Amino acid sequence: MAIDELDRRVIELFTAEPRIGVLEASRRLGVARGTVQARLDRLARDGVICGFGPQIDPVALGYTVTAFVTLQIRQVGGHDPVAERLSAIPEVMEAHTITGTGDMLCRIVARSNADLQRVIDQVVAVEGVERTSTVISLATQIPLRTLPLVRAAAARKG
Repeated sequence: MAIDELDRRVIELFTAEPRIGVLEASRRLGVARGTVQARLDRLARDGVICGFGPQIDPVALGYTVTAFVTLQIRQVGGHDPVAERLSAIPEVMEAHTITGTGDMLCRIVARSNADLQRVIDQVVAVEGVERTSTVISLATQIPLRTLPLVRAAAARKG
């Protein structure tokens, strides 16, 4: 979906201040309240905006270890049943089917290295998982971000 400069401004404002409210956003953006609401509705309907909830920092909850775990899975059962079983493990933050030497890549969090072993043991116990390879993140150099992508998409439109 193509976005324009106003879409970009709306997204940036609500990213910076998610609790701002449509009326205040319209005032700051210099457009009608209905325009802001219509843009938000369209961006959400088209899947550009996929949530308005708070972003949670696992570190603040005591999960100070982040690891990326590559899974090799039994091909007979497929990826979906494995992903469904992995979703029952709270520390599995996300899972992606991938190309390359592994079949699935998971981002997991843990309270410590010892706790990471516990979580990996749970992952390995999932039916369909044959083997894992784990790398531990030492530092986050670039946190998850989307605004540079939004800016680039809006610039292509204009």
